[in-house]
Amino acid sequence: MTSYRELAEVCEELSRLSGRKDKVAAIVRFLRRLSPEEAGHAALFLIGRTLPEGLEERLEISWATLDEVLENRGQQTLEAGSPPTILEVAEAFRRMAGIKGKGSRERKKLILSSLISRMTALEKKWFTRMVIGEMQHGVNEGVLLEALSELAERPLEKVQRADMLLGDVSELAMRVRARGGEAVDEVRLQVFRPIKPMLAESCESVEEALREMGGEAAFEYKYDGARVHIHVRGGEVRVFSRRLSEITGSVPDIVGQVREGVSAREAVLDGEAVAIGVDGRPLPFQELLKRFRRVHDVEEVSKKIPLKLRLFDILYLDGRDLLDEEYSRRWEIMAGVVDEDLLTPRIIASEPGEAEEFLRKALEEGHEGLMAKRLDSPYRPGRREKLWLKIKPAETLDLVIVAADWGHGRRTGWLSNYHLAAYNPETGGFEVVGKTFKGLTDEEFEVITKRLLSLKLSDDGYTVRVKPQIVVEVAFNEIQRSPKYRSGYALRFARIVRFRDDKRPEEADTIDRIRELYLRQFERKSLA
Repeated sequence: MTSYRELAEVCEELSRLSGRKDKVAAIVRFLRRLSPEEAGHAALFLIGRTLPEGLEERLEISWATLDEVLENRGQQTLEAGSPPTILEVAEAFRRMAGIKGKGSRERKKLILSSLISRMTALEKKWFTRMVIGEMQHGVNEGVLLEALSELAERPLEKVQRADMLLGDVSELAMRVRARGGEAVDEVRLQVFRPIKPMLAESCESVEEALREMGGEAAFEYKYDGARVHIHVRGGEVRVFSRRLSEITGSVPDIVGQVREGVSAREAVLDGEAVAIGVDGRPLPFQELLKRFRRVHDVEEVSKKIPLKLRLFDILYLDGRDLLDEEYSRRWEIMAGVVDEDLLTPRIIASEPGEAEEFLRKALEEGHEGLMAKRLDSPYRPGRREKLWLKIKPAETLDLVIVAADWGHGRRTGWLSNYHLAAYNPETGGFEVVGKTFKGLTDEEFEVITKRLLSLKLSDDGYTVRVKPQIVVEVAFNEIQRSPKYRSGYALRFARIVRFRDDKRPEEADTIDRIRELYLRQFERKSLA
């Protein structure tokens, strides 16, 4: 049984190493010492996660709770009892995630206290960072996958694909440690096992999209909805969110539409769930989220906020994996088993004028814009590449709130000036690119204040630093160079458009995207 202290020592070593290759080598050495089960949990812990992705349960431990336990133990010496093991810590997280209802905070504190009382200062340091989700040692999921690639002796791209198909890097690490490269070779898409959706890059116009895609592309409506994967086997239908959580019970209308409109024995389909108003036009995204969070009175709420399913891809059909088929062929296969009413409107165009007219039509109908897709593109789960491009007239970014300032005047008592950060894939951290208090209603100020306080890491009386979990879509007028922020950039006239609770923080726009948009501005004006 490997002690948690050994993992903490590896984290300390990783924080001192500067080279990516050195970090990868250190992780490989460590994982080789572990049992398969330990390796699975350690893989998560190394990247600051406490539970596998896709679980309905959440740890829900605030900084205040953790700090309280640490303070109570701060003046005490190490209590009698053996140091906690990696498996013991993992089991404690599982137990705490399952605790709900009245008295849950105190019960979780007892479990935390039992662990922390047997930890050294070094263990407490890395345990705290892990629970908070801010490891700050330069290891993100990309670095971890490089280590698993070396451990499995398989190409990185093959390991990345296996990770996306499993949807759980901890299980991948466990399998690789148990069976090496064979475990990677054997991973297949499975019905009822959620996988990460293919992602898109942004572009400014249909002209740019056509240039990127060689002069011809498929253009589809881009909805202000929620991404869903639909799994079908026999008469059973299951629906999964982009965060891999099963939401079948919350969307009976979507299930009904699939049963009526999909004529496949087994299938995995990709699409969007859109909330529809009484006039048949799409409702705002925030209305849709009310459906996804609903557990009780689902039938009643579904009458008030009905959902419409729009499908645009098929990944699997009757025993056949379609991920490597070209997009045009996948659409043809999908159209053969899906009623036309469920298909996303689309055209194939080579002339900008035709695509512009299609974009105008999408906007008039209340949708966000268009998706442009290469006709020969495979389906790459979880990957963000220029095989798919999103075209939205208004430029927005998905950013993460990492801190907030207490308001004054009318906003006294609310956290109402939000520090917005982009994801840095190199470090696995977040870099601030601006602040805003604009875009929210009084009701939303109150709701987000409660959410942020539950994620509090520190409070100096003016600024509350929070665990980076809340993703928001932000509109802005311009990106400027700024010495004020470590990122070197600042958004001008930023305003929050909506909350993106369907997205993980790691799915936020990257600092590279900020840099790209900044430089693109000077195609129209002087860089000086």
